[in-house]
Amino acid sequence: MTIAKGQAWGAHAPLPPDGVIVRSDAEARQVVVAARRAGAALPVLGLLGGDLCRTLGGTGDVARLRSGAAVTFPVDLGVVEADGRMDWFVAHLVARTRTWTRAVLALNAQWLGPWNVAPRAHPDDALLDTYDVRLPPRELAKVRARLPTGSHLPHPGIIERRAATATFTLGRPRRLWLDGTPVERAHHLRLSVEPDALRVVV
Repeated sequence: MTIAKGQAWGAHAPLPPDGVIVRSDAEARQVVVAARRAGAALPVLGLLGGDLCRTLGGTGDVARLRSGAAVTFPVDLGVVEADGRMDWFVAHLVARTRTWTRAVLALNAQWLGPWNVAPRAHPDDALLDTYDVRLPPRELAKVRARLPTGSHLPHPGIIERRAATATFTLGRPRRLWLDGTPVERAHHLRLSVEPDALRVVV
C-alpha cells in the first residue's frame, strides 16, 4: 500500500531465497526490465548499492540482507514512454545536454550520485519528483555547488513538480539515462508510476 503521512513504512524481513542481490541502480533496472519484457513477476531485490539503496539507508552489507536486521520496503517503479518506446527505472531518469543547461529529471530516489537532487522524494508515495531545468551557463557553478546539500531549490531556472504522471517535449532528441545507463535518444517523454510495484531489502 502506498505510504501515507504518519504511517510506518517497511518491515523487518530478510531477502527470500529466490530474491536477487544487486549492487547498483543499473543492475536493479536490468532485473526489472528483463522481468517486464518476459511478462514475469518482479523478484524481491536485495540492494547493496546505488541511489535507491542510499535513499533507503542501505549499508551495503550482504550478510545483513539475509538476517533479522534486514528491512523490506515496498517501492514504486518509474515508467517512461520515450518516443513510443516503453522502459522502466527504479531510481531516476535523466535527459540532458552535455553541459546540463537544459535537462529533464525524474526521481524516485533522493540521490543522483553525490547530488541531493530531490530532497523531498519518497520511493513509495506514488509520485515522481520531476525537474525541468533551463539554466544560463553563468548559473551552473552556483547550482552544482549547492546540489550535494539539496539547497539548490528553489531556483527560477528549475521547475519542480511532484506528480504521478508528467509529459515533456525536449527541443530536439536528447540522450536518455535510466538509472545511470544510457539508452536511445528521445524527443518526447511520457512518465508515470507503478505504485508499490517492487519490493526491496536493505
